[in-house]
Amino acid sequence: MNMPYRLVKSALACALASTCAMAHAATPANAGTHPVAAIQDTETPAQRDARMAWWHAARYGMFIHWGVYSVPAGVWQGKPVDGAGEWIMHDARIPVEEYKQLPARFDPMQFDAHTWVSLAKAAGMKYIVITAKHHDGFAMFDSKANAFNIVDATPFKHDPLRALADEAKRQGIKFGVYYSQDQDWTAPGGAAIGGHWDKAQDGDFATYLQTKAIPQIKELLAKYHPAVLWFDTPTREMTPQLAAEIVKLLDQYPQLIWNNRLGGGYAGDTETPEQHIPPQGFPGKDWETCMTINDTWGYKSADTDFKSTTVLLRNLVDIASKGGNYLLNVGPDARGVIPAAEAERLQTIGQWLKINGESIYGTHPTPFADPHGSYSTTQKDSDGKPAWVPTWDWRATSRPGKVYIHLLEWPGSSFHVADANIHATGAYLLADPRHTPLKFTQHGTQLDVQLPAKPLDPTDTVLVVTTNPR
Repeated sequence: MNMPYRLVKSALACALASTCAMAHAATPANAGTHPVAAIQDTETPAQRDARMAWWHAARYGMFIHWGVYSVPAGVWQGKPVDGAGEWIMHDARIPVEEYKQLPARFDPMQFDAHTWVSLAKAAGMKYIVITAKHHDGFAMFDSKANAFNIVDATPFKHDPLRALADEAKRQGIKFGVYYSQDQDWTAPGGAAIGGHWDKAQDGDFATYLQTKAIPQIKELLAKYHPAVLWFDTPTREMTPQLAAEIVKLLDQYPQLIWNNRLGGGYAGDTETPEQHIPPQGFPGKDWETCMTINDTWGYKSADTDFKSTTVLLRNLVDIASKGGNYLLNVGPDARGVIPAAEAERLQTIGQWLKINGESIYGTHPTPFADPHGSYSTTQKDSDGKPAWVPTWDWRATSRPGKVYIHLLEWPGSSFHVADANIHATGAYLLADPRHTPLKFTQHGTQLDVQLPAKPLDPTDTVLVVTTNPR
């Protein structure tokens, strides 16, 4: 994943700051002067809305970090390695030749595409994004462009991406792929944040791009037809001219959605905050928070620091209330099994969504001004700025004619909001199958709704307020 959020754990030199800043880059000012115009440069607002419509409605997706790094599972030569599981080659400075021996031990015979996609569906997730190639350069698909892949280099000999793409189509879930276009620690010339540690990595970046990255991106687009292409960690090596070579491919798929991590000054479609939720989201932009359930993306056997279901559900609601999507990660092990603790949490969230999904899918941001938090006067975030401290009282989402108030803490006998710039016409609890009307009063922007003594769901009971246009 993106290096800026790993700097704290890995304690890399601050000399990397300029590289990391590129990975963080917001929409460039010269969007109209790209060497090759991207779809975002030429489409009309109506065309963009149509292209992004399914993604806007989805609100919730599954990220899957799976690769040969699941074999060491965070341990190298008998010692635990700090950092995320998928970064073990980088963090342990494993030589290329040694790392290339791992695929011989990678035989995930318990992998089952139906089980994985069914879990995503049961969790209420509407799309999947899986690592086709992470920074270690190992491809999790049948690549004819490079033999360092799961079909050619492992005893498994099967293509999990093919199986997942087909199964996702059968179950009505959008399929997407992650591809590390810049960093590749096993291909000569591939970038490595912090620099190479093995002479076998040395080479020309442009040659790497033309002989491996671009041919593999071409394979992914042509063979698997992803709805999303998720780039990561752009470095200074990705010049506008080189990025344009990739954009030429992307432009051949005008319905494709791709993020802001290609590099070379291309903004893509989506902002990608990692492991945090921006206090105000990204007003006027499409954005997606990607987050782990524990502390790692790729599987680490020792990482059992799983977030509670309550925290994960609150994150989903908080993100939806700010108009964003939640891309929540699972890290399958070397057998091809998603850890039980992750699956259990996803299934519980799915049960809540079966009842309350109307308040998440296809919704718009809150119509209220309450920021639900404040900046700390004592705590600092990873950038040294005042940390945002949220309050977990309630959130709101909306759609024409309805406002959904997520009561994360039960307020007692009534709910009050002081800045209700809406015209309320009724109220009921979404989980109440009878939608029993609740008494309410509104005086100007002061709205009060009478509530029962106890919540219908202790984690999040959704109060629906029906509205008419003012």
